Amino acid sequence: MSRVGSSGVAGRAWRKAERLCDQAGNAQEAVQQITAALAWFDAQGRLYCRQTAQAQLDEASQQLQGTCWSKVKRLLRDERTLRHLDRLSEHLTSAVSEPMLRDALTRLWYMNDQIRQAQGDACMRLRQLVVIEQVLCERLCAQWQSAYRRVDELLRHAVRASSAVECVNSVVRMHQGRHRHVSQGLLDLKRLYWNCRVFREGKRKGKSPYDLLGLHLPSSDWWQLLQMTPEELGQKLLTQ
Repeated sequence: MSRVGSSGVAGRAWRKAERLCDQAGNAQEAVQQITAALAWFDAQGRLYCRQTAQAQLDEASQQLQGTCWSKVKRLLRDERTLRHLDRLSEHLTSAVSEPMLRDALTRLWYMNDQIRQAQGDACMRLRQLVVIEQVLCERLCAQWQSAYRRVDELLRHAVRASSAVECVNSVVRMHQGRHRHVSQGLLDLKRLYWNCRVFREGKRKGKSPYDLLGLHLPSSDWWQLLQMTPEELGQKLLTQ
């Protein structure tokens, strides 16, 4: 191959590599934008509504190039993807009918939640904002604290539910990449394995999810439990 020919091949390969790098960078930015749009709050602490979140998902979808993203883009356009926002909005509206008070209470909840994770100057700034928001809530409604408790109940459970779902997805997603379908039997097997798994660090160190739920099994070894018949397992549970 002539020098000119090899130079042309190298140039084409370089341009292809640059194009693929640009696509990968755009995809990474899109994933971050999608993750943010599927959360409950935006960066300013405002609760997402369907219209705002969908606009953000549509914008992110435009950065996903190639047929490999077709399924993801279909899911992002599916109205069921943001149904969690619709349900939470309905529940919050039932709990607090006045829109301005409802918005103020949700902002207050968001700030209180952020304080738990903040440190130093950021924590002090959030505490000042909390005081200001409390004054606003009191001016909007003298009984704002009872309304805040209702909002707190809804948002606290919504955020915890999202975290639990994401934990499950992070475990299952690896195996979905290897198998086209994950059967219910395989999901049950994974559930047994992870619920028997003892935490190695953190405040739950030395305990498994089943231990924390107060379920005392004959063994914490998931494989040993699978070797027992239902009758044998039931008998051991009765004699404990």
